[in-house]
Amino acid sequence: MHQSVLLQEVVDGLDVKSHDVVVDGTLGSAGHASELAKKLSNEGFLIGIDQDIDALKRGKENLESCEAKVELIKGNFRDVDTLLKEIGIDEVNKILLDLGMSSNQIEESGRGFSFKKEEPLLMTLRDDVDEETLTARRIVNEWREDQIETVLRGYGEEKHSRKIAKAIVERREVSPIETTTELVKVIEDSVPKFYKWKRIHPATKTFQALRIAVNDEIDALSEGLERAYRLLKPNGRIAVISFHSTEDRIVKRFFREVKERDGGVILTKKPIVPSEDEIEKNPRARSAKLRIFEKHD
Repeated sequence: MHQSVLLQEVVDGLDVKSHDVVVDGTLGSAGHASELAKKLSNEGFLIGIDQDIDALKRGKENLESCEAKVELIKGNFRDVDTLLKEIGIDEVNKILLDLGMSSNQIEESGRGFSFKKEEPLLMTLRDDVDEETLTARRIVNEWREDQIETVLRGYGEEKHSRKIAKAIVERREVSPIETTTELVKVIEDSVPKFYKWKRIHPATKTFQALRIAVNDEIDALSEGLERAYRLLKPNGRIAVISFHSTEDRIVKRFFREVKERDGGVILTKKPIVPSEDEIEKNPRARSAKLRIFEKHD
């Protein structure tokens, strides 16, 4: 079962009113959306966006009892303004972006997000995958060593990025790296022995970095934040949960810039992080950071 990170903190921070138009731009299994929906009356409107069709199906099931009007849209939140315009919405009250992958997407998608299963090395959320689609398999088998190293270091903050990139290139000269287990073996064989006994699996950061690169998550965040902000009504709020320092820096910088440009209030002087109790129950929450901004009246 997927456990929504910082659930109560999101609900409290967004402070949803009964008549609000609320957008969950990264619906997932609708854990956050379900709780936010409880604040809405039949005058409210909940809009969920996700590019994963399976996530939308799970979300629909979990929102069946919602009293408010519900609209679920397949798409990427970087296009949030266009997606909402298509259903006649040009302004909203509250927006949530949870940048983490749901447990269902990691464990059940069959796309290679998990290093614990034997799966094709895809890591893309696109349904229409063909030879031209960027996948993790293409990166590890076709990109130059320095390009791979840059991805692992920049998006995964992997200390052993150079060793891993070198090992990947050497391994693919023997035969293509096709599956998650093959990539995990390359990583484990290339890092120091002590690295294998750390709290997190030695493949964690590499898999994260490849996923971010494949799905263009950094550019999507930058574009999505600006477009989402423009949709907010005066006194509207946007909440963002990030799981990576690069993402958090983008959110932090964006909130500062719009505050200087337009006014408004950064409601989280420091990011809200999970309690020790939440991390113990859900280790995936350990790197989560929540920031909230309220638009100027």
